[in-house]
Amino acid sequence: MTVKSVKTVFDIQQVLKGFGTIIYTGNRLADLELMEEELRELFQTKLIDVKVFQQALLLLKSEQEKEKRKNN
Repeated sequence: MTVKSVKTVFDIQQVLKGFGTIIYTGNRLADLELMEEELRELFQTKLIDVKVFQQALLLLKSEQEKEKRKNN
């Protein structure tokens, strides 16, 4: 699967969906953390390239921080 860039959480969901992974727990923070774990596995097994991985990771970390601030 070739992905050029990841700009939104939806883009990350589409990347994961391309590998048969759909994440929805009903808890946004938990979803973001699970997406991060899945992306790390895909990267470690060389199924996604470093650019996509880095973009997705930065986006997920940013979204996780927003969610944590919102919940506090």
